[in-house]
Amino acid sequence: MSDEIEAACWKEAEKLERYAERITSCRIVVSAPHHHHVTGNLYEIKIDITLPGIEVVATRTPPAHAKSEKIELAVREAFDTARRRLEDAVRKQSGAVKAHEVPLHGRIARVFPQESYGFIETSDGRDIYFHKNSLPKGEFEALALGEQVRFVEEQGANGPQATAVNRVGAHHHLSP
Repeated sequence: MSDEIEAACWKEAEKLERYAERITSCRIVVSAPHHHHVTGNLYEIKIDITLPGIEVVATRTPPAHAKSEKIELAVREAFDTARRRLEDAVRKQSGAVKAHEVPLHGRIARVFPQESYGFIETSDGRDIYFHKNSLPKGEFEALALGEQVRFVEEQGANGPQATAVNRVGAHHHLSP
């Protein structure tokens, strides 16, 4: 490996400290498994980062149809992948991973078409406000009283409100 490539690797490795201060080791392996003297080389890069309680491994393999590539680009791509995995691992360890809202279930209790809003009755008997913009385009006009919907509840300026409202039925499939 040339001095320039080694310097580029260590420069990228130092940047990782922005995302995790307690890195105890960072091993970098650069190999050229396919030597093409005429068309150029393809590079495989493996980065193994260790922190207390965390180990992150990122492997960058050459693109399937590449005939040659620049080593500098391969190093940068490998470290971009390592950085993303390191950020994810640190967030997970610190408990900062965002929990996805589970849609609630209810039925349309009241609709006021001229004012573009309505209310959903939840399974526990509460009425939750929703606006026309909370539904996919064109769905508000098709709502019927008593129709089943799924929604995400958020705290609005005037109390609880429903966002991401989706109709439930034979033609309205929801992702889990």
